[in-house]
Amino acid sequence: MTSDNDIAFLLDLAEARLLRHGDGLVLDDGRVIEVMAVPEALHAVEGSDARHLLALAWQIGNRHLAAQIEPERILIRRDHVIRDMLEGLGARVTEIEAPFDPEGGAYGGGHHAHDHGEGHHHHGDHHHDD
Repeated sequence: MTSDNDIAFLLDLAEARLLRHGDGLVLDDGRVIEVMAVPEALHAVEGSDARHLLALAWQIGNRHLAAQIEPERILIRRDHVIRDMLEGLGARVTEIEAPFDPEGGAYGGGHHAHDHGEGHHHHGDHHHDD
């Protein structure tokens, strides 16, 4: 792999693990490569109040969609059909570009795209151990 600063390194972990935005990879020589998530095309979903947001979260989960749960909103990948459904349920839906770190779910998983260092993009399925 190569970082944005042209630092070549080999990522050889003993076992697969989730790398999150802001994590650091310590190289053998002591330098640290920061993991930077790649922004994705997302919908930010907001409800009229906490109970409405919870009902929207249920609708999203009922469709088995990857979702990043935040105190005031839910982030999901853009999908015009889902957007129409959520707006029909009274949600405010905004298109944004942002790093995406969805919940892992009962069976692990969730697709993540990461940038190792400053330019190498890593795409793959990771399992949440949280």
